[in-house]
Amino acid sequence: MSVTSTILLAATTTDHSDENVLVPPVGELIIGIVSFGLLVAFFFWKVKPQIQTFYAARTERIEGGLARAEAAQAEAQALLEQYRAQLAEARAEASRIRDEAAVQGRQIVADLRAQADREVAEIRARGETQLAAERSQIVNSLRAELGGVALELATKIVGHELAQPEEHGRLIDDFIAALDASGDAAAPAPAGSGG
Repeated sequence: MSVTSTILLAATTTDHSDENVLVPPVGELIIGIVSFGLLVAFFFWKVKPQIQTFYAARTERIEGGLARAEAAQAEAQALLEQYRAQLAEARAEASRIRDEAAVQGRQIVADLRAQADREVAEIRARGETQLAAERSQIVNSLRAELGGVALELATKIVGHELAQPEEHGRLIDDFIAALDASGDAAAPAPAGSGG
């Protein structure tokens, strides 16, 4: 109460006749300075510690957030490098598998060709053997028939049986040999004579 009473006393005792508007009265000046000092003391006593606590907490949150962001960024970068390494490894593995598949494909094609060549050779050999057997059989059959026809024809021309049945085979063989010899001699003649 002494402050308020001092203020009231100063207000009543002031002379209003010499008043300068720019210069405050001494009582008001003292009251203003004391009030400002109390306000500054209260600020440093109560408000400043709370502001510092709030500022420190906020700084810690920001720095912690930055540290967490940097840690997350470093972790993301490490994961990115790991994924890149895995991707490069996968690409190398895929390339190796493609190369192996190409080599295996060429090997399979070569094996199949070799197998097909063997089968063709076997089929050809069997065919040639079968053809030779059939040719021999046909030649023997034709010899017998041709010999019989020739003998019958000769018998009709001469009018009686030419020889004994034992000699028929020899005569037929001689006749066929003579035909083969005349066929071999006649065959090159057209090809050799050019005009």
